Amino acid sequence: MPTDPTPRRRVAFIFPIYNEEANIDLLHRTVDEVTAPLAGRYDFSFIYVDDGSRDASLDRLTELGARDPRVTVVELSRNFGHQMAVTAGLDLVDADATVIMDSDLQDPPRVALELLEKWEEGYEVVYAQRRSRRDSPFKRFTASAFYWFLQKMAAVEIPKNTGDFRLVDRKVVDELRKYRERDRFLRGLVSYVGFRQTAVLFDRDQRHAGVTGYPLTKMLRFAADGILGFSTTPLRMITRMGYLISMLSFLGVLYVVGVKLFAPETAVPGWAFITIAMFFLGGIQIIMLGVLGSYIGRTYSQVQNRPLYTVASVRTGVPSAAEAGEDRRSAAR
Repeated sequence: MPTDPTPRRRVAFIFPIYNEEANIDLLHRTVDEVTAPLAGRYDFSFIYVDDGSRDASLDRLTELGARDPRVTVVELSRNFGHQMAVTAGLDLVDADATVIMDSDLQDPPRVALELLEKWEEGYEVVYAQRRSRRDSPFKRFTASAFYWFLQKMAAVEIPKNTGDFRLVDRKVVDELRKYRERDRFLRGLVSYVGFRQTAVLFDRDQRHAGVTGYPLTKMLRFAADGILGFSTTPLRMITRMGYLISMLSFLGVLYVVGVKLFAPETAVPGWAFITIAMFFLGGIQIIMLGVLGSYIGRTYSQVQNRPLYTVASVRTGVPSAAEAGEDRRSAAR
């Protein structure tokens, strides 16, 4: 019989999961419906990485794996964070193209079709760029400020209004696996490795259920990972701040000498100016030490060379309880 000379290309979806029990079924059903028309062109698979969820997310994923053999469930031993969960999926995936997508349905699954179209045009990285977002004014303001600051500070150009929602080619995944820094900022790493990249604009939806895994404290830490991981500008700013303070101090000395020489009767003795100056210089020094400490701390964590994450189990095509019982009976016979 004649064989198909053009085998179907494999496309995998990676979903990091943390306390998303209310979203899992709808997420998978929606992605399955969106990708169904392309089932004749691509072999789709779905990797769900449970990042130490405290709710029933893992049970929902196990049930999902029992229903759909295309599902792979990766269980991490504890909560390692969103970026590590995505990294675990990238380390495991074996596909021609990989779509990284959040599990809260703010990233519309239908946009994945547009990502695939751009990939077919020859782009190795296709990132989804937010045209609009349904977030609070505070969230929109802080996001805009972060991307503005990141563009000013980072050594590589990281597109603004983008998250981890993107498609990456196999060759990009192979390159990303070489980068093992602990304080990960994946969208920065994708920009750093290069290749042909383009954007697909989309309107971000509201979260379907649950609460965000990125409260303000985690967002600030994540922003620090993006800035400190791709820029040495804070270190250069310390030097510039030192030059500025030295220049102000020199001007202050000239002022004091001038008053003593030309208008000694106007000189008012006192400690207020000295005290303020000491506190000011002390604050600047503490800030400088904090910036240096951030870089040193990251270096310390990196040289420890510990694994980025720990996998408790990997289950592909998890059998149902009835099927598992039948397999045990067959094995006993």
